[in-house]
Formats: sequence, C-alpha cells, structure tokens
Amino acid sequence: MKPRLIKTEDDYNQALARIDELMDAKMGSPEGDELELLSALVEMYEEKHYPISLPDPIDAVMFRMEQAGLSQKDLVPFIGSKSKVSEVLNRKRPLTLSMMRALHKGLGIPAEVLLNEPAAVFPTDFPEIEWGRFPIAQMVKQGWVSCKKGYKDKSEEIMRAFILKAGGSDAIPSVAFKKGFGSRVNPRADRYALMAWCWQVLIMAQERQLERKFKPNSIDESFLRNVARLCLFDEGPLLAREFLEKNGIHFIILPHLDKAYLDGASMLMPDGAPVIAMTLRHDRLDNFWFVLIHELVHVAKHLSLSQQQIIVDDMDLRSMEIEVDDQIEKEADAMAEEILIPQETRSTHFKLWDENNPLKGRQLGMAVLSLASSMQVHPAIIAGAVRFQRKNYKLLHHMVGQGQVRVQFLGSN
Repeated sequence: MKPRLIKTEDDYNQALARIDELMDAKMGSPEGDELELLSALVEMYEEKHYPISLPDPIDAVMFRMEQAGLSQKDLVPFIGSKSKVSEVLNRKRPLTLSMMRALHKGLGIPAEVLLNEPAAVFPTDFPEIEWGRFPIAQMVKQGWVSCKKGYKDKSEEIMRAFILKAGGSDAIPSVAFKKGFGSRVNPRADRYALMAWCWQVLIMAQERQLERKFKPNSIDESFLRNVARLCLFDEGPLLAREFLEKNGIHFIILPHLDKAYLDGASMLMPDGAPVIAMTLRHDRLDNFWFVLIHELVHVAKHLSLSQQQIIVDDMDLRSMEIEVDDQIEKEADAMAEEILIPQETRSTHFKLWDENNPLKGRQLGMAVLSLASSMQVHPAIIAGAVRFQRKNYKLLHHMVGQGQVRVQFLGSN
C-alpha cells in the first residue's frame, strides 16, 4: 500500500498488516523507508486514539517501594507519620502537594504520575511561605474557603486556589512576606493572617463590579474634603462607599482575623484599580473617618503597581514609641488631620488639645459641639481628635459615635 495519513480504523489495520510484511526490510531501501514512514503514521494514530493512561499514583508509589525494597516506615520522611502512610497507601487519605514533591524528590516518581496528568509539573514553589501557618480553620469558619475535613493536610492546595481566585501570586507578591506591608504593622501581628485578609479583600473587590474606572490623580484635596463632608449625615459611611465606588474606588468592609491587629488597608488590584478596606474593629465614627481619609491619601500618593501595592495600618500604633518612623505614614496622618480639622483651626482652638486645659466634663463637651457646629463637621471628629491629642481615651467617650458604623454595613458588603 502507498503510505498515507491514517484516518480510520481500516487504514490503521491495513498499515499494521503492511508493517508485518516489511519487518525484514533493510534500512535505507525503499521498503525500509516505507516501513519507517508507516511506523511513524501508526504511532501518531495510536497517540490520538489509544493513549496510554498514566499509572495510578498510589500504585506507582507501591511499585517503587517494591523495586527499592522499602517498607511503610521508609515513607514516613516523605508522607509524615506511620498512620498517614498507612492511610495514604490504603487510599483513605489523598496525597497532598507537599507529599508529592517529597516522593518525587526522594523516590524519583515522575510529577506527571503523582499528579496523574500527562506532562504535568508541580506548581511554582514559594520556599518563603509555610502553608500550614495560614489560619485556615478561621477562614473556613468565615466562609472564605470551603473544606469539609482534613484541611490541615491540604493547606497548600486550599491556599493556592484561594490566591488564584484573588488574582494570582501577582495580586499580592509573595515577596511581601519578606519586605512587609509597610511600617504600620503591629510587631505581634500574624503576617499570614494579614495576607489571607488582603487576598479575601481582593476576592470581594473582584466580585463587585464598578460602573466607572478610576481616573489616576483624581484624588486631590478637593476630593478628600468632599468625602469628609459626608460625616455630617447619619448614613455618612454608606454615602462614602457610594461616592468612592462612583469614582472607581473599591470599598470593602471585612472583619480582621485573629492576631491581625488591623484597622484599614489600601491596595491595588492587578489591573491597577484601587481598593480601600476597613475592619471596623474600633466601631466608632471618629475612627472610621480618620482611617478612611488616611487610606485615601495612601492611594493618592503612595501606591503604585511597580513599587508599593499594599499598605496596611494598625492605627493603635499611631504616635506610639513602638512605631517605626516612616515618612509615608506621617504624610498620610498629617494630610488626614488637615482635611478633617485644618491646622489653622487647631491653632485657634489650641485649648481643646491642651492636656493641661481646665475644660472638662460638660464644659469640654459644649466646646466640642460649638467647634463642630462652626466647622460643619460631626462632633465625633472633634471629640476623637481631643482624645488622641490628650492621650486620654476616657474623655468624651459618649461623643465619638461608638457603635454607629458597623451596623450600617451589616449584610450590605
């Protein structure tokens, strides 16, 4: 037969029969050339229609054990413990990525066999990340990830899927584990909890499509003052979110995870869209407005895809000795203070901020109300500044809008 592309089963059978006739053909002869061409055509057809399936990963492990004369205890360094080895070999526990990597490196079992996918390779390893340190139990409880049982053994798989959903490793580079998130991070903070929180913020932002795109350089002093003016309204926080989203800025409320010590953050999505996120762990109006303006200043002045993509803030560190001296944070603080209470006003009413000022009790409260009225701002803004400047948080506790923020966002994010 004349060699031609094999398209049908009949073509395939004819080619096999002709190959049998040519098996004794000499290399380089016309018959030998025909044999070589037919063999290649048959191989192409078989690869498409009769692919050789990969061996089962557990069968491959057991075969390698038999080859090397290994017992179950010899697999402990690769799988974890005697009980885990037994469960894996009896198919009661799935192989995890970390187990597969160890078996591949230690026993030489190909990655495509362990992953049970032709030509598959292990995902990029991040040696700076210890997958088991993510607070997956709390993430499951919060509904951020879904996992029934055994999530401790699946931490890498769970977190890789979580990160991919957030925009991939470029959304918040793993280098952030080494370089940090900015300077206003509590030394006691669990950075894995911080990272998980940031990724969840990005996931929520991606799920909330905005009608308008953000215009770079649109956040100026006038913009910030327009945001701050909303504090006069009872539903000011909700109006602030609406205003930001109409200007292409994502606004997310997300409670922090344990040991995160976090008030707010500003970050950029992979496409450059800015995100403002807040935890509302201090459910007060004065805190809300300061954190919001502070983070907006970060977006306007300090974030860029090429350099700083994320800044997180624990405002409890503000002006404390433990805080790292950082010009970025100082600039955001100063501008937020100026927007909310201009320096000229602070100078004119310096007695309010003077810790030695005899004004207190009812007199102090009346002074706060009077200044708030003349400035046309919410009294909580003035009261919060007085408490901060005097470092006395027992003062004016009834005027800072305690419990008036979180309730506005319940079920609305």
